[in-house]
Order: sequence, then structure tokens, then C-alpha cells
Amino acid sequence: MSGLTHRKIGGDNDEKTESVKRIPTDIGSEEEMEPLPSKPSGESIPQDQAEIEVLKSVINDLNPRWRNWFVRGIFTLIMILSFGLIVNLGPLAITILILAIQVKCFHEIITIGYVVYKSHHLPWFRTISWHFLLTTNYYLNGESLIEQFAILFRRDNFLSPLVQYHRFISFSLYTAGFVAFVLTLKKTYYLKQFTLFGYTHLALLLIVTQSNLMVQNVFEGLIWFLLPVSLIICNDIMAYMFGFFFGKTRLIKLSPKKTWEGFIGGAFSTILFGLMLSIFLCKHKSFTCPLEYDSKSMSWSHDNCEPAEMYTVKEFHLPNFFRFIIPDAKVYYRPFDKHALALSIFASTIGPFGGFFASGFKRAFRIKDFGDTIPGHGGFMDRFDCQVIMATFVNVYIFSFVRSPSPQKLFNQLLAFKAEDQQEFFRLVKNHFG
Repeated sequence: MSGLTHRKIGGDNDEKTESVKRIPTDIGSEEEMEPLPSKPSGESIPQDQAEIEVLKSVINDLNPRWRNWFVRGIFTLIMILSFGLIVNLGPLAITILILAIQVKCFHEIITIGYVVYKSHHLPWFRTISWHFLLTTNYYLNGESLIEQFAILFRRDNFLSPLVQYHRFISFSLYTAGFVAFVLTLKKTYYLKQFTLFGYTHLALLLIVTQSNLMVQNVFEGLIWFLLPVSLIICNDIMAYMFGFFFGKTRLIKLSPKKTWEGFIGGAFSTILFGLMLSIFLCKHKSFTCPLEYDSKSMSWSHDNCEPAEMYTVKEFHLPNFFRFIIPDAKVYYRPFDKHALALSIFASTIGPFGGFFASGFKRAFRIKDFGDTIPGHGGFMDRFDCQVIMATFVNVYIFSFVRSPSPQKLFNQLLAFKAEDQQEFFRLVKNHFG
């Protein structure tokens, strides 16, 4: 950290002079940018300067460009292998992974805001932000868990009130944070505090809400989680590779290192990869069957699941013209192929804009990375920025074009009814179909 400046702050009767450290960056800004907030405590936003001692002897003689390529490639491989191991552990491990990444991304975002907040000695910013994070998770994930485990929660005398009053408890928790924020308002800094209040809620919207949608996608079948996540990973890797070796034409000013060659090469690679991966995933019902809780065995089970028709192979009836030319020609496909194609196109064309959005955010704060957790990559938010918009699209896509009523979920909800409500339900069914 270098480049100290001074500025004066304070009220009408006193002036305070404080040192301000500028955050180093190599984003290559072409226009003048507003100065960063002050950091009198000396705390700074961590940048990607992490190095592994073992690698230093190997990469020390390489030029910086190839050194970054080598480190980035090694840790990309490590992350992919780790992700594969977690997927092998099942949906519970995947859900825990999503929540852990969510917390880390939120921490990186809030750390940036904390640098701003602490500059004016304003209290409780991080405490209130984490309170809102826990409250939002309690509400959103609680709604999802109630939908999946309603019968289990209602049978337990201890958990039953949490189900019945879930939304009231959630609102009470949010109100507590809201009141705490109002009580911590400090004269002369109202505008800054309300700005950061909105900043926190934007972080909750972009990170917590999207991670909850990702968890919902897991319950729809692991294929709706693995395929989109893998598409973003593939697009990110291939766009980097094509841009590294062939990139010459800059794509967008927000991210100077992004090129048209990388964007186009990554798009074609992602579409091809998506179709190939979907063929593999469709062959295994552990990936295609929705996750449904069996109230009798008290566990997740795919034993009684029959994959939906869209995952099964069908013959495509060729037009008479082609059948006349090649009488014995047969073409087979899966209806899911069109969904895989739609997801692949979105991941390769719109998905990167999540990264562009993050680039704009970082440029606004004049930082290169959100953190230094992953060598060669930066912070967790640097790697999962594109996953945010992808998770939302997949959830909307499922509810708009794919999802159908689940008899098992309806049965679980029926079991959660009181005895008199179950009898009334049977009476209505009998009258309707009788």
C-alpha cells in the first residue's frame, strides 16, 4: 500500500486530519475516478497477492503473464476436483457448499463497505449487516425447508411452532435489525449511513436470494444444478483460454482483458460442452430425479423414481424428403436437449455480463479483486459472479417451461394436515371424481 494523502473532515467547530491509503489497482482506468473513502484504521481490501511457497521455485523464472496463467490453471484444476468430490457426497453436501460460498461472498462485499463505513467511525455496520444476512437466510431457506419437510416439522412438537409462525419470526428478526439501524444513525453522516443500508440490501438481493434459488434448483434434480454451474465454469475457462492465446479485439471497456475472440470461442465451446454433458447426466436417474423426501423411510430416495420423458431417448421423425434420399436413416434425441441448448446459449451470451457487472463494481471502488482467497483468481466473488444471474435464469426457466405438479409433494402436504382436514380433503376428492 502506498500513496498517502490527507483530507479534512468534521463539524462546524473542529477539523480532523487523517491519512488515507489508496488501494493499488491495475485496471487501467481511462477516465478520472472519484477518490476512495478514507480508511483511518489502516484496514484495506485484500487483493490477489496470495502465493504458495512450493510454486515459487517453479514459476519464479516465468514472465508475469505465464506465471499468472500457470497459477490460475493449477488452482482451477484443484477447485474442479474439489467440486467433483463434494457432488459425490450428495445433495446435503452441495447445499452446505452453496451456503458456505454465499457467506464468503457476502463477507467480501461487506468488507468493501466496511472500509467506507469505518472511515467515519460509524458503529455496528458489520454487526447489523450480518444480522440481516442471518435473517434473510432464515426466511428464504426456511420457506424451502418447510416445503420439503412439512410433515416432519409438523409432527415434532418443538419444530411445529417454527413452521406455523415462520414468517412472523422472520419479520420480527428483520424489524430488530431495522430498529437497530435507526438507533445507530449519527448526525452529519445520515446520507452515508442510508447509502450503506441500501448497499447491504443490494448484497442480500444479489447473493443470498440467488443462492437460495440455486438450492431450489438442487431440489428439482441435480441435473438442474450441475449443468448450469458446469456451463459457467466451462465458459469462464474457455473464454480465458481463447482470449489468452488469440485475443486481440477488446470486448468491453469495463473489463479491458476480455476480448471478442475469447467471448466467441468460449460461447461455441460452452454450447458443445453443454450438449455433451447433458447426454451423460440424462443417463443417470440420480441426476434427473427430483429430490423428494420419503416420510416413511425418513430419507431421500430415488428408488421409486422413473425419469421424466424429457430425459429418455426418442426417435426424431425425419421429413419425407430426407427419408426418400436415405431410407434407413434414423435420428435419436432427448427432449431435454433443447433445454440444455437454451441453458448453454444463456450461459455463453448473458452469463458473462455477471462478470462485467462485477468488473464495474470493482472499478467503482478502484480494486482489482474482491479478495485474495484463491491464488490466481482473487476472491470467491471473482469466481462466482456469473453464477448469480445463471441461478436466477435456471429457476425461472424451470418454473416457466419445465416444472409440473409433484404427487409426492402433494401427498406430504396431505400428511401434514390435521385429521379433520384430511377427511375434508378426501370428501372433496370423492365428490369431484365420484
